[in-house]
Amino acid sequence: MTVDFTDPEFIQDPYPGLARLREQGAVTWHEPTGQFLAASHAAAGAVLRDRRLGRFWQDREPAEVYEPFNLLHRNQMMENEPPVHTRLRSVVARAFGRGHVARLRPAVAASAQTLVREAGLEFDLLADVAEPLAVTVIAELLGVPPGDRGRLRPWSAAIVRMYEVSRTAEVETAALEACREFTSYLRWLTAERASSPRDDLISHLVPGLSADELVATAILLLNAGHEASVNALGGGMVALLRHPAELARLRSDPALLVPAGEEMIRYDSPLHMFVRTAAADVTIGGVRVPAGAKIAALLGAANRDPAVFASPDSFDAGRDPNPHLGFGAGLHFCLGAPLARIELQAGLRALLSYEIELAAEPVNRPTFVLRGYREVRLTRS
Repeated sequence: MTVDFTDPEFIQDPYPGLARLREQGAVTWHEPTGQFLAASHAAAGAVLRDRRLGRFWQDREPAEVYEPFNLLHRNQMMENEPPVHTRLRSVVARAFGRGHVARLRPAVAASAQTLVREAGLEFDLLADVAEPLAVTVIAELLGVPPGDRGRLRPWSAAIVRMYEVSRTAEVETAALEACREFTSYLRWLTAERASSPRDDLISHLVPGLSADELVATAILLLNAGHEASVNALGGGMVALLRHPAELARLRSDPALLVPAGEEMIRYDSPLHMFVRTAAADVTIGGVRVPAGAKIAALLGAANRDPAVFASPDSFDAGRDPNPHLGFGAGLHFCLGAPLARIELQAGLRALLSYEIELAAEPVNRPTFVLRGYREVRLTRS
């Protein structure tokens, strides 16, 4: 059997199909997308860690059409291998090391509490809490002025739809326009920070990165950071509400807040697919992947692997250990994982200050690679 990444039923709940794929073999060939799929935890982990498998950006063609999108990717660390990746990541890591994440913790907690309190007795978790929280946090980190922050989410949402397995012409047109507008805005903001530095991430990145690299890095941090945070909180709360015994357990033991956040990321992974290219012949999961071939780590499948996780299809708020691959692994492990954890825990803590219930059946987004909900309506009391 194979999986159809565009099938609405599969997108609605991919886990039964991913389980059948994993049972078929740790690594299988997927003819529709022309790549190997690594579905077991061991195989997906090997794809992420094996240095013979890498990210080697190739501009999308025709180049003159896709240049706004290509520009943002050929200059970012996620699409490069050492030594380029090492240089870019070290600059960003040093900027993070200045304490930007730690200084945001109290503000993130206060923002989450305010958003939930002001959302009303019935609200959309995504539009009213998760999205504004994530955008505020990453915008504060980067140094985006408050008056401009409302523009970030639409730009990011348009761009990330380019990562899906299938796209319409309308989706691509919107994404390219968002790339152009976002790039133009960040060039302006970077120039402002270069002439008048502040205590924000963009100011601290200016000395170490070229103009193109800084724009690409800032957009990567926003897209990867807030998309994952929004989807993790949305999907995680739906999972928790559908496991009332675990919700009651978490309410009775606040010490479970941290492992519950990790379980949210494992149980319904915000990112489902990360593709690598073989620089040399390599064997993964007993299957030979020839040089030049692509292999995708299916993170959602790996995070439900019964060889690693007991009762993998059940939500366990206290799961320990929990070696999920939700933040990736190896060289490209998510640099923003600490910030994402702060956001997720703050959002969860704020929501649990009230009695929360689902007000309607959550509405899925029609996407697989970046999995999430379009709407999650809740009531609080």
